[in-house]
Parts: sequence; structure tokens; C-alpha cells
Amino acid sequence: MNTEIQKKYRKWEWRTILILMVGYALYYFVRKNFSIAIPALEQELGITKAQLGVFLTLNGIIYGFSRFVNGLLVDRFSKKNIMSLGLVLSAVVNLAICFSPKMNGVMNLLDGEGKATLLLVYLIGSLWVVNGYIQGMGVPPCVSLLANWVRPSELATKQSFWNASHSIGAGVVVWLCGVLLQKYGYSAWNLCFAIPAAISLVGAPLLYFGLKDSPSQVGLPQVEELDKAEKSAVVEQPAEEKIDSAIFKKVIRKMVFANPYIWIISVSNFCIYIIRFMILDWGSSFLTQEKGMDISTAANVVASSELIGGILGMLLAGWVTDRFFKNKAHRTCFFCTLFATISFFIFWKIPSANWSLVFLVLSAFFIYGPQALYGACASQQATKHAAGTGNGILGIFGYASTAVSGIVFGILADNYGWDSVFILSIVFGALGALVIALMWNAPADGYEKFNKLVEAEKSKIAK
Repeated sequence: MNTEIQKKYRKWEWRTILILMVGYALYYFVRKNFSIAIPALEQELGITKAQLGVFLTLNGIIYGFSRFVNGLLVDRFSKKNIMSLGLVLSAVVNLAICFSPKMNGVMNLLDGEGKATLLLVYLIGSLWVVNGYIQGMGVPPCVSLLANWVRPSELATKQSFWNASHSIGAGVVVWLCGVLLQKYGYSAWNLCFAIPAAISLVGAPLLYFGLKDSPSQVGLPQVEELDKAEKSAVVEQPAEEKIDSAIFKKVIRKMVFANPYIWIISVSNFCIYIIRFMILDWGSSFLTQEKGMDISTAANVVASSELIGGILGMLLAGWVTDRFFKNKAHRTCFFCTLFATISFFIFWKIPSANWSLVFLVLSAFFIYGPQALYGACASQQATKHAAGTGNGILGIFGYASTAVSGIVFGILADNYGWDSVFILSIVFGALGALVIALMWNAPADGYEKFNKLVEAEKSKIAK
């Protein structure tokens, strides 16, 4: 391959990956800040776990729906525009939540004791649901850009590298909010929304000005052509292939909606997300109420599980997939889901606080393997042409899990204690491992199927 083209490609590839990492980490700043603010909202505003669970569930369901809608959009429109706009809008919603109690007087939001009336509960809840839709503008552009910029033979490793942004964003914002609440007290809960929002607004222009939607916009060949060109001294620089609208609809149907692998991945994703959200959404509450930790320590423990366990787990899972499983990410996901469930069980049962921390980190280590790779797996099976839509289906299932991790877990914790929450989480973890095992012999990607489909459709049109 021409050395100059190779250098230019690598430069733009890593520029895209790193900007997407920063951008999506900032999405988490204005998303997972709510979880660490939960104990403060309970104490300061008197909002119950069941009410908070409703917020989390509705937010997750709307988020999953939004990922599907925006997955369709990014396969046809500008990816960077959608992603940068979403980050700005999410920051604005967080600022609205921050200042919502200040509107007391205009509306009856606080009672005589300074606790939230149902009107304030509904206001904060509605804003968080709106934020759920806006947050769905984050992942689809990322997975579509990665599928357009990273070679299929390297996608598992590099999408896992990008996926570290989830843990970086969640870990840093959990740590930041924990420090704020420890220093200023629960009465400063609004800072958990204001400061992350301000940081996100500063970072949003990086997405708009730093990204390009495809290699063809900077004169580079399509990524799937690069592997073929390794054996040649000359690389053609074809323009980005445009698929006829009628063919595109059939591609979406066959490569996504009629593709059994997409549905298997999605169901297993639903199961592993239940354990993931148990840690992220309820972890600080469980550790303060059952393990006797203060809020700062609990926040640091959850942050450690993300920043240490999560990042190491996803990076190793991507490397193992490309190195040992010949890009078959679903095989790695089976082992990760199984070991995540076992680690989570031990975390629940072990009495030692120190060993609890170890097994919480191990749980995150194994959870973030499939959390990172299911997106790459869906992109590979749907191909880059329908990666956004494929991941949209994945998002619907992943965040439909909040119906369990939000409302059901909130009710169970209030009425039956935390043991019931852990039992249900472990049942779903085991189910997730069994489901993804059905895909063991699946091919690494769907590009061969895609090429045959397009050729067949073109032949029909020609006739």
C-alpha cells in the first residue's frame, strides 16, 4: 500500500477514535451524574426509590427508542452534526434540572419543609426523560463513524478502545459528584448537574469541527478496500459508494430486521445490561445503605469498578477477539457474560468489604467485555451500511432492561430488600450467557452476505 495514504489513513482513523472517546465520555457526564445524585435527592427532596426507579426506567426506554431512531438517521445523514447537537441539548436539560427548584413560587414545587411536591417530581422526571431521548443521539454516530473509519479486521479491538469512553465518562463524573457532595453536603445536589453540563458545553465544538463523516471526505479509500490493498503497491481512491434508496431499504430489512444474529445479540445485551445498571444506578445506594460506606467512599468504589475493571475488561476483550477468536466477538461475549454473573454473585455473598470491592471490579471487568463488543458485533453483522440501525435495535433491548433495573429493582429494594435485587440480576446474567451461546458458529461479519444481496438487487433492477 502507498505509504503516504497509509499514514494519512492512520492519522485520521486515530483522530476520529480519540475525538469520539472524548465526546462520548462527555455524554456520560450529563447522563450518569443522576445516579450518584440519587441519595441526595432522596434525603434533600424526599423523593422515594420507587419514584427514582420510574425516572430511570422511562429515561432508559426512551433512550433505547432514540438510539433506534437516530440509528436510522445516521445511516443516511451527517453523523457529526447529530452527535454534537445532542451533547449541547443534553447539557441544557441538565442545567434546567439544576435550576428547577428555583422556580418555586412560579409553580408550587416545594412544600413547607422544602421537600419536593409531586409537581417537582414530575418536572425533574420529565426533564430526565427528555434527556433520555437526547442521549440517544450519542452512540449511533459513534458506531457508524467507527464502522466507516476502522477496518473490519480491526473493529473489535478499536471499538473496545473507544468503548473505554463509557467507563472514563461514568467513572470521572461519579468521582466528581461524590467529591462535590462530600465537600458541600447533599444540599449541593444541583452541582452534580450544573458542573458536568458546563464541561460538556465546552467540549461540544470538538465534535463538530474535529470529525469527518467518512474517509472519502478527506480523499481516502473505503476501509474495507484497505485490507485488500495491502497486497498491492497502488491503492485506488474510490468515492464513497452510494446505495440506491430502494436497495438501502432492502439492505436494512435483510441485514438488520430479518437477521437472527442481531436479535440474539440484542436479547443477550438486555440481560447483561441489567447487571450493569444495578451497579451504575443503584451501586452507591447499596454501598451506603448495606455496606455502611459514606457517599464519597461509595462513589469512589463505583468509579473504581468503571475506571479499573471496566476499561481493562473492554480493552482485553477486544484484543482477545481479534487475536484468538478471529474477529468473532460473540464468542468472547459468551465467556465474559458467564464470568460477570459469577463475579457478581460472589460480590453479593462475600462479607468482607475489601473483597467486595475486588469482586465488584471483577464484575465490571467482565460486564464491559460484552458491553463493548456487542456494538462491534452488531456493526459487523449489519455491515457499515446499516451499523447505526443494527445498533439501534441493540439499544432498544439494552435500555428496555431499565424496566427491570429501574422500576422493578426500586420496588424490590423498598419492599423486600437488596437480596431480591441480586437474585433477579443473577438469573438474567445466566440467561444472557445461554442466549449468546446460540451464536457460537456464526461468521465474524455479514459483508459476504451484504455483497450478495446488493448484487442480487442490482441484477433485478437491470432486468
